[in-house]
Amino acid sequence: MTEQASTAKTTWAIDNSHSHIQFKIKHLMISTVTGSFNKFNATVETQNEDFGKASIQFSADVASIHTGDAQRDGHLLSADFFDAEKYPTISFRSTGLEEDASGNYLLNGDLEIKGEIKPIQLKVSFEGIAKDPWGNTKAGFNLEGSISRKDWGLTWNAPLEAGGFLVSDEVKINCEVQLMKQS
Repeated sequence: MTEQASTAKTTWAIDNSHSHIQFKIKHLMISTVTGSFNKFNATVETQNEDFGKASIQFSADVASIHTGDAQRDGHLLSADFFDAEKYPTISFRSTGLEEDASGNYLLNGDLEIKGEIKPIQLKVSFEGIAKDPWGNTKAGFNLEGSISRKDWGLTWNAPLEAGGFLVSDEVKINCEVQLMKQS
């Protein structure tokens, strides 16, 4: 019985109310625009509560993009960027998790945007496990990384008169994630 318990699979679901999926990108090379996806889903499978060998699946509804400007959001949904009508979902599937010397993790996985699947690596900080007032077990994580948007065919841009481009190639990813243990 103890042996079975030590290898029991545990499923965790993302707590959407307490999680944020954000990105940041330079605009005019002088300021940063922050955006987010408001509709997303994730499931994580672990051995008991050990996230060291977790299997992670994540998806975001592209149409839920929000940058604080309706016109910009509409442009991002167009074929110039995400082409949300043709590619309504962004997805991520983990391929491995490595613990670094400081006790944090490097999460490797495949990110799919616009039908293109490319490997990425994110830094993951484990923030801990706690029970909420209703008895639910929660786990918290911070994920950070960056990608080149051109790798996924997000190539629209406009040159600036003084040099450079309207939108940077580098997209910074920042996610605050709270998972809830499923019964």
